[in-house]
Amino acid sequence: MEFNWRSAVIPRVAFLAASLFLSCVFILNDTNWLYAVVFIGISLVQIKLLVEYLDRTRTSMASFFDSIQFDDLSYSFKTSSEDPDIRRLHQELNQAMLRMRSARREKDSEFLFFKNIVMHVGIGLMVFREDGTVEIFNSAARKLLRVNRITHLGDLNSVSEVLVNVFTRLKTGGRELTRLKIGEEIVQLSIYAIELTLRGENVKLISLQNIQNELEEKEMEAWQNLVRVLTHEIMNSVTPISSLAGVVEEELKPYIILEGEENTAPPLSKDQLSDIHLSLQTISKRSEGLIHFVKEFRSLTAIPKPRPSQIDVRTMLEELTMLHRRELSDRGIQLSISVYPEDLTITADKNMIEQVAINLLKNAIQSFEDQEQKTIALRAYLNDKSRAVIAVKDNGTGIDPEALEKIFIPFFTTKKTGSGIGLSLSRQIMRQHQGTLSVKSTVGQGTEFFMRF
Repeated sequence: MEFNWRSAVIPRVAFLAASLFLSCVFILNDTNWLYAVVFIGISLVQIKLLVEYLDRTRTSMASFFDSIQFDDLSYSFKTSSEDPDIRRLHQELNQAMLRMRSARREKDSEFLFFKNIVMHVGIGLMVFREDGTVEIFNSAARKLLRVNRITHLGDLNSVSEVLVNVFTRLKTGGRELTRLKIGEEIVQLSIYAIELTLRGENVKLISLQNIQNELEEKEMEAWQNLVRVLTHEIMNSVTPISSLAGVVEEELKPYIILEGEENTAPPLSKDQLSDIHLSLQTISKRSEGLIHFVKEFRSLTAIPKPRPSQIDVRTMLEELTMLHRRELSDRGIQLSISVYPEDLTITADKNMIEQVAINLLKNAIQSFEDQEQKTIALRAYLNDKSRAVIAVKDNGTGIDPEALEKIFIPFFTTKKTGSGIGLSLSRQIMRQHQGTLSVKSTVGQGTEFFMRF
């Protein structure tokens, strides 16, 4: 604002000071009291005018700030004052009010724009206060929960009390899967929560998404992959069993004598008996292999429940290293351990977690071919969400992208002598500990597995 409030005050103050000075001069000289009285009167008039001017300015500014405080931007100041400075002040204040009204309209337009986006976005959104008052309940949420309108969180008790409990319990960053029956339909809701502050008041934003279709597709895909692997493994055993059984049948068929018939077939030679014996041995071995395969499959569905206890991570990793020291030395593999913080602990079933770590370490040991530098790094740390992570990294051959997508499928293996259940079993164990097992790999550079608790 170009206006300088001192431009009108300083001349008045200067004239007042001069009047008071001349009054004092005439009073002290005791020459002419009439002049002294005149200048005193002029000084009083100047004081009155200065006070009125300052009062008008103060009133205008007070009105301006009151309008801002009470959010009333419709107020306008008169510009018909005879005082040019007051008139200019009012013009500047009117312009300021005009700019604020313009900013308010723009802000309101943006609010309506974003509100329309929130109301019509495809993901269900709900915002409610600490007392349960619902601020936002968009169209997707209404459609998903089959509720037309709610004003309070308690109104959703008619849909599901479990759902209301989840909304209330979740904190910032909390995520939960909830299965509900709404009407005749089963839905699997993915619920995510975040806590915010709106106008000085705590509110909670809930996002809802029905992932039932996605889960069914993934479930079907998992079953198809499992059936594909099972079919492959079973056919590998059944085909030679069937073939050899046919061979033995053909060899023995001439020696099967029906009642009333004579045996005209020559006796079995030593070579024939040896072939039959070898075939039966092979059938027996393949049958045992198939039985072992079925037992391995059953073990995937019989994982015991964890018995949690406090585990010192460094001690556990050092014990695992000691367990594989001979194998590491024979293969020329250098292994390093890094734990930060040094006293990092996790709450888990020690035997089950050691089983996962051993499986990952064995995979790392078997990942090398002919490279000169063979290294395995065991790291334990806290991630950005303060969750404990144990990582097993090698610089082996790596896993190609196609196989990387299937390594957690039961019985899928890239090894010549692997059962294919180690990683699947390990992932299930981590899930039972409310954790995850993931992997990243680059062909020719190595692989790293992450156990996140």
